Amino acid sequence: MALPARVVMVHRRSEYEELLDRHATYGQAEFFLRSRGRSIEDVIARHEAIEAAMQLVSSSLPADVRQAQVERGDLDRYLFAPEDIVVAIGQDGLVANVAKYLSGQPVIGVDPEPGRNAGVLVPHEPAAASAQVALVRAGTATVHARAMVQATLDDGQTLLALNDLYVGDPGHQSSRYTLTVPDRGSERQSSSGIIVGTGTGATGWSASIASDRALQPLLPPAESAELAWFVREAWPSRATGTELTAGELDDGGHLEVLVESDLLVAFGDGIEHDRLSVGWGQRLQVGVSDHRLSLVVPG
Repeated sequence: MALPARVVMVHRRSEYEELLDRHATYGQAEFFLRSRGRSIEDVIARHEAIEAAMQLVSSSLPADVRQAQVERGDLDRYLFAPEDIVVAIGQDGLVANVAKYLSGQPVIGVDPEPGRNAGVLVPHEPAAASAQVALVRAGTATVHARAMVQATLDDGQTLLALNDLYVGDPGHQSSRYTLTVPDRGSERQSSSGIIVGTGTGATGWSASIASDRALQPLLPPAESAELAWFVREAWPSRATGTELTAGELDDGGHLEVLVESDLLVAFGDGIEHDRLSVGWGQRLQVGVSDHRLSLVVPG
């Protein structure tokens, strides 16, 4: 007998909760913010908005739906079931944080503060979440597949990202490696790292680099299965080149990085502690993943 649907609500700790952890009491937290020209009332208002959104989503779900909650910091230890429906309540980045731990489960992004966040990946208001859950259960929800980027180390370790992947020195200093690009050859480089971005991430880190270099045409559309890649601050010298510094990767293509530094890292979506460590002589391939984010969007 199949289990009834389970809705897993994903959230992150609010700034107010983190302040209380750091300063122990409301008064000390209030003094800390006031001494820096900020008001604790604004922080509390955002905390209450998240709490209210989670309560509204939870209370509006039908009785036959099982419920669970997981905080962003626990995602790498949480086991999602195939039948789960994920409701991410927070900023757009929260959807990127959870995407790498899923295997096709639909994600409903809920914005607890409409108008304050970009809302690209969290397009639903809290009051609409239960209706979207019902559409998912009925098989009639509008679901967009979003491409993800994958790094694969030569020992079999992998890492996924929804927006963008960084490969380089852990301190963002000089990285030495040989970069191989399909149909364009290989080049030894010294740079401050490589950024590989998806269409979903084309408004973030990739967009900043592309804008600085007038390379916006390289950025893929949001629902594209292609990637754009950029080498940051490649250094020209007698031993290192600057010819292979930007390009596109289609579905099935990949970059290869042969490491010539003591340690490089690969991490995705700004989560630096969840990373691959790549030592001297190791090879890292970066390309489009077979995994996709199943993003539920308004019909």
